Amino acid sequence: MRGVVIHAPKDLRVEDVGVPLLGADEVLVRVAVGGICGSDLHYYHHGGFGTVRVREPMALGHEFSGVVQEVGGDVSHLVPGMRVAVNPSRPCGHCRYCAEGMQNQCLDMRFMGSAMRMPHVQGGFRESVTVHASQLVPIDDALSMAEAAMAEPLAVCLHAARQAGSLLGKQVLITGAGPIGMLSVLVARRSGAARIVITDVVDAPLDLARRLGADEAINVSSSPAALEPYRIEKGTFDVLFEASGNQSALVSSLDVLRPGGVIVQLGLGGEMTLPVNTIVAKELQLRGTFRFHEEFQLAVDMMGRGLIDVKSLISSSFPFEQARDAFERASDRSQSMKVQLVFRGADT
Repeated sequence: MRGVVIHAPKDLRVEDVGVPLLGADEVLVRVAVGGICGSDLHYYHHGGFGTVRVREPMALGHEFSGVVQEVGGDVSHLVPGMRVAVNPSRPCGHCRYCAEGMQNQCLDMRFMGSAMRMPHVQGGFRESVTVHASQLVPIDDALSMAEAAMAEPLAVCLHAARQAGSLLGKQVLITGAGPIGMLSVLVARRSGAARIVITDVVDAPLDLARRLGADEAINVSSSPAALEPYRIEKGTFDVLFEASGNQSALVSSLDVLRPGGVIVQLGLGGEMTLPVNTIVAKELQLRGTFRFHEEFQLAVDMMGRGLIDVKSLISSSFPFEQARDAFERASDRSQSMKVQLVFRGADT
């Protein structure tokens, strides 16, 4: 069996990998489609992010779908041939945060394709993976494998929206028009936002954002004064979804948030220096958002029912054997939004 394995920055190989033995409560999944995420790109270009670094070969990938190939003896709700989306999170279920319903903060989380723990947790960019049965969500017959592989990033945005509170009738600003920013547009629109404005420094994704339902898409590099009208009366926007991870994007948005506005920080880009006086004076609420839990099932359900359509975000796909080309394409924002790898399970 082969997988897409990172060894060091720019050292990405398609090579033979092992398949763990199938436990009684586990399922062997033949992988169909895997999406390249921003964190995968950080591993590819830099060998990690923040203090997290690859210290041993690790299969990348945590956005993927597949077909059930074999089930353990204690698994009764899944059968071979079933099409599934794979939740990369496996919380322990026993720690204090799991007991409080905050499974995304689990003290012993096993998140696929992550070098945060040692040994690393191998990811989903393999021809077959063995996962706990609880990590699989059957998908609707009308849902493609490529769409099902979008469940993980959509779940991230659904959790972020929950952190923001009700968006009904709200003025929403989104900074960063990558896949998370785009999915945030879809989630905000579905949640009843009255107006959605998105910003970026590249034109191509902003054009797509308009087609997805953003009321206004602003290139703040070529039109730096375009947000000025929103500064009226101490600010206009009720909610900011900061999806770029860029300090300047966050800081420059504070002037257009109304007093009492909510900031949901989605993007990760390193440490930031913030104007605390502004946050205090305007009584702004800065909220973090980290991964997801029950939102994964919700993401699959919403896509299956046609409530959120992610197809236009999938910009290209490559056979997994061409992983290096795929990662280079995914790194070029002028050409790509969501780049996916196709495995043999996609033929099912």
